Amino acid sequence: MELTLLGTGAPDGLPRPDCPCAACATARGAGSRAATALLVDDALLLDLTPGAVFAAARAGHSLTGVRQVLLTHPHDGPAVELPAGLPPAGRVPDGRVLTLISGHRVRAVPMDAPGTGYEVTSPEGARLLYLPPGGAPAGLTEPAAQPYDLVAADIVGRPDAVARLRAVGAAGPATELVAVHLDHDAPPGPELERRLAAAGARAVPDGTTLTVGGYPAPPVVPRRTLVTGGARSGKSVEAERRLETYPEVVYVATGGGRDGDAEWAARVGLHRERRPAAWRTEETCEVAGLLASDGPPLLIDCLSLWLTDAMDRVGAWDDAAWARGGERALRDRTGELVAAVRGTRRTVVLVTNETGSGVVPATAAGRRFRDELGRLNAAVAEECEQVLLVVAGQVLTLRG
Repeated sequence: MELTLLGTGAPDGLPRPDCPCAACATARGAGSRAATALLVDDALLLDLTPGAVFAAARAGHSLTGVRQVLLTHPHDGPAVELPAGLPPAGRVPDGRVLTLISGHRVRAVPMDAPGTGYEVTSPEGARLLYLPPGGAPAGLTEPAAQPYDLVAADIVGRPDAVARLRAVGAAGPATELVAVHLDHDAPPGPELERRLAAAGARAVPDGTTLTVGGYPAPPVVPRRTLVTGGARSGKSVEAERRLETYPEVVYVATGGGRDGDAEWAARVGLHRERRPAAWRTEETCEVAGLLASDGPPLLIDCLSLWLTDAMDRVGAWDDAAWARGGERALRDRTGELVAAVRGTRRTVVLVTNETGSGVVPATAAGRRFRDELGRLNAAVAEECEQVLLVVAGQVLTLRG
């Protein structure tokens, strides 16, 4: 089955008309995207958008052979003129199956938001799932009979759609994930590629033709990632983004609770509200054991609080205790953690603080913590395939 993406942008396109935002200002040339529309085997058009005929011609295709035009979502704004020769556009009720004269079978998939998804099966058995903007499949409770060959969805806006499909086996390791409906909330250029790659997905330019069911080169997904940055830089949000398409994640909170500290409780609450409901939280500093065991991906937030606990245990804040064996005991504990990161078979994202760029601490204990955290960060980074630095919400790739 051959799939041509006539457009890959949001319903208003990218850049949006008359939008002054920075993302729209930079979405020019190759970075611009028309509203998403998919042409399947020159016989089925999913979503009718302005300029579809010319978009098809630029991609080396024609719409003269289209036998069915289906819409996935309410199309606001001025009516789109139906090109001559095309059948009327319509939507299919949820659960209904259409069989086209071309031999393609189309099933309408219910969504959790206004719109309809379409599962398309070719005469040869290749399977495509196309989801509307802002939509995720509803009612997925039973294991899928087999995974789709390709899923085209709003991965940036609704990463949980991929998580739902993965949870029931409808998206597997060989499923090609293509991001469509890209809007101005999607980061531009290499940052978009990096974020999608973390989900095992990719974006393609308008006019790209893909073979559904062919062997796609899978995106390289780093198994171990360290995210570092200063206070309120956005590093925790970035770490969470890297795992939001996984159906299950263990969030390892190394800070624990602090009785009577309302401000700390508010911070913890904010983090919990951001996490998907399917994620499980463990409040512990026994991280090495989790890394050594099998299970779903781990998000460890953060190493600086883990180090605080480790230094508490060995009495590192006291100069005499530090000299009597505290330093050696801390080296043993940090070495155990680094070895666990090196040996783990789980997908893991670790968060830490970058303290070496700030003001020199006024106390010996503060300088000791700064130095030990710098050593720990460097040792853990050496064991990670990807290292990211977050500054003012912007992500810089240091490795990978």
